[in-house]
Amino acid sequence: MKLDIAVLSGDGIGPEVTAQAIKALEAVAHSFDHNFIFKEALVGAIAIDKTGNPLPNETLELCANTDAVLFGAIGDPKYDNNPSAPVRPEQGLLKLRKELGLYANIRPVKAYDTLIDKSPLKREIIEGTDISIYRELTGGIYFGKKELSDDGTVASDLCEYSQAEIERIAHLAFKAAQKRRKKLTLVDKANVLESSRLWRKVVTEIAKGYDDVTIDFLFVDNAAMQMILNPSQFDVILTENMFGDIISDEASVIGGSIGLLASASVGDTCCMFEPIHGSYPQATGKGIANPIAAILSAAMLLEHFDLINEANAIKAAVEKALELNLTTPDLNNNNPLTTEKVGDFITDYILNPEDSNLNFENIHVGQSTII
Repeated sequence: MKLDIAVLSGDGIGPEVTAQAIKALEAVAHSFDHNFIFKEALVGAIAIDKTGNPLPNETLELCANTDAVLFGAIGDPKYDNNPSAPVRPEQGLLKLRKELGLYANIRPVKAYDTLIDKSPLKREIIEGTDISIYRELTGGIYFGKKELSDDGTVASDLCEYSQAEIERIAHLAFKAAQKRRKKLTLVDKANVLESSRLWRKVVTEIAKGYDDVTIDFLFVDNAAMQMILNPSQFDVILTENMFGDIISDEASVIGGSIGLLASASVGDTCCMFEPIHGSYPQATGKGIANPIAAILSAAMLLEHFDLINEANAIKAAVEKALELNLTTPDLNNNNPLTTEKVGDFITDYILNPEDSNLNFENIHVGQSTII
């Protein structure tokens, strides 16, 4: 298969972790006889610095005319610490999602057996956790009408959803549940919000077409509590934009490191894949950023194009790296590898899955076959 992939590495650690994801994809291309063509473009703070625009027109055009987007991270302290900045890196990401019609954000959350003891939650609570969160991405309060009174003392943000916006992501979530453990949980605030009551009405109606999927409902405050008390109860979670933002970030602590969590943002014609972590500016250039989330995002890219064996090759390499504790300082305080060395091992394992012992030795003496 030939795929044109737009690469938006962005800011902070974005370029470092994205480079490792590209190496993994190149290894897959070599092993499975594919042709992946990578095309770089600017986004975020670096784009503002160079063009004055967090999402230059050239970048948007490239993304709209490639098969997929591989995204790194955006953000910079000079903007994060200046709430009055007229142009911000995050505006580029929001516009990219909107312009490409990326209405569904998919975040897998898994408790890896080899890392359970690194989670802040107890083993008996998180063991067996395997969740897929479907967050609506282009509607709701983030994109609603915003108003500020003339005297600056009263502000409002409109949360608005249409039936069509709810239907399109709900169908994706139900189809995902059919391929998993056949359970879907809608997270809303239907006891208070009219928009949530519409979500519940629409999803209840759609559920009739998926009679093999069990559906339940949780108010978002209860869902946040249940995510800590008993996360393994969840299979597929479906929710609106802001609730999904909060719930998915809460869920990110389950695995022991936010550096493990990948995501996909998909629409009817475009798709984007990115780690959920931020730009982590204090780690930039130090080689300590965990690249696994970016690498697993590359695996989600392959899954999107039904390259299942290829995606599984990446996942197997990640599992082996975790099993051998070949990880960055967030997961390995005693003998950590650099960002690049973790990527080297995973890439080498994809190419040579039968030589894990050799790979282990090579990494530790700095002689991996993939440099």
